[in-house]
Amino acid sequence: MCSILGLFDLRPGADLRPLRAQALAHSARQRHRGPDWSGVHAESAALLVHERLAIVDPAGGAQPIVSADGALVLAVNGEIYNHRDLERRLAHPYAFQTGSDCEVINALYRDGEAPAQWLARLNGIFAFLLWDAAAQRLLIARDHMGICPLYWGHDDAGRLWVASELKAIADVCADAALFPPGHVYDSAAGEAPQRWYRRAWRDYDAVQGVAPDRAELRQALERAVHRQLMSDVPYGVLLSGGLDSSLVAACAARFARRRIEDDDRGEAWWPRLHSFAIGLPGSPDLAAAQRAADALGTVHHGFTYTFAEGLDAIPEVIRHVETYDVTTIRASTPMFLLARRIKAMGVKMVLSGEGSDELFGGYLYFHKAPDARAFHEELVRKLDALHQYDCLRANKAMMAWGVEARVPFLDVEFIDTAMRMDAAHKMAGSGADGRRRIEKAVLREAFAGALPEEILWRQKEQFSDGVGYGWIDGLKAHAEQRVSDAELAAAEERFPINPPQTKEAYWYRSLFEQQFPGEACARSVPGGKSIACSSPAAIAWDAAFAAAADPSGRAVRDVHVAA
Repeated sequence: MCSILGLFDLRPGADLRPLRAQALAHSARQRHRGPDWSGVHAESAALLVHERLAIVDPAGGAQPIVSADGALVLAVNGEIYNHRDLERRLAHPYAFQTGSDCEVINALYRDGEAPAQWLARLNGIFAFLLWDAAAQRLLIARDHMGICPLYWGHDDAGRLWVASELKAIADVCADAALFPPGHVYDSAAGEAPQRWYRRAWRDYDAVQGVAPDRAELRQALERAVHRQLMSDVPYGVLLSGGLDSSLVAACAARFARRRIEDDDRGEAWWPRLHSFAIGLPGSPDLAAAQRAADALGTVHHGFTYTFAEGLDAIPEVIRHVETYDVTTIRASTPMFLLARRIKAMGVKMVLSGEGSDELFGGYLYFHKAPDARAFHEELVRKLDALHQYDCLRANKAMMAWGVEARVPFLDVEFIDTAMRMDAAHKMAGSGADGRRRIEKAVLREAFAGALPEEILWRQKEQFSDGVGYGWIDGLKAHAEQRVSDAELAAAEERFPINPPQTKEAYWYRSLFEQQFPGEACARSVPGGKSIACSSPAAIAWDAAFAAAADPSGRAVRDVHVAA
């Protein structure tokens, strides 16, 4: 994973080449994402800059990638996991210039299909800029879930800027905004991006009555992990000791000794699987992670941080993660600190467990869902918002130190497998026999025997809770001292867009505004009330939610056993 920046002007007579130094300077603001090399391609109508984190083909995969005839220029942030299969199925020969998994995008474009058709065949994570110099045509596309970040906007001269992070363009684009996930912009087709990622399972009626196939569910996750182990550099797994990260680690442990890019024939570059966790001293996650690591045989590294160290990091976390959302900052801070530790050990890629809760209703408030339709509709809302929450956190907190986070639960194939079943089989809460059914039971059942029972059936802990309950309590207490009652009372006047509702939220918002002033930046972050990471719509599920709204999982006190 890397960073991309593009500057485009398709109007007659435009010449962007004198802006090369300016584009490089703006790209340097996101160079933490790609510390290994910088590449530039400049011509009259298009200027592309790439900051590289070398993971696949470290020696020969530099970008922007230019086709043999010089007509196509490609800058990509991401990985295409099924590139080998796509290359075998090309309709026309293509002269590949690198060993990069991403160059298949040029080949698919050259095959001549409409972009939406071949984008739908990609299994990967990506945000890319593809410039066709011969046709003076620009494609901008982002993966199905928005796992890779992407922003765009226009400067005062009307030129189009595109970048991996907001900080690269915020001061030159008054209209800077998120590029939508699952969409493609084609300059040959019109002004607005078009959706290429469409799925029937979004409608509950399309899945109602479909029973889960637990064997297929397990196999689909194993295939996703196997695909995402594609790497030519040392990698590891994040292991909090919760269900999701432990399942990913268990799958990875099966395949880690083989080099995936050699069709499992060669020895991996990093033959022992290393796992990583972080928490305050005595945190629930650290203890559970060690038990999971012992069972799986990983080389485990459990790191601790102090509350003061976390507090010191928060301004930098907000600068890197580019949000003022409370739960995202709470969880991003320990992840940011962990990424620095991982980088120091020479690891450049990790597998992580994000996405499972959105697919299976793992957040504790899902226990309150009134019926399967409401449960399913909330899953879809959560998936649609992931690019502004957990995907944002995992990507930017890790990439702040040049560590790529991959998320097998959000693999294209696995999402389809998980979402095609009736949500009635995912619902938690009390059953007809009066016994409580734990969240994500269908996933736990699918992996029976893969983990110790105490890990397989461990109740959900949100990451910001699991690192130690003193973390959130301390942040609230610190905000209480920093923000006065009068300031909070006037919050709506100072922050009319998504006004903060608590002193903690006000503090984060103030730090965000210092680094990202302006209305456009404020609108790039979602707002609305939440309880235990719910969407605002799910607040209506329980009358008590409105009064107790807080993103911590412990806010659902009659469900969380440690509340």
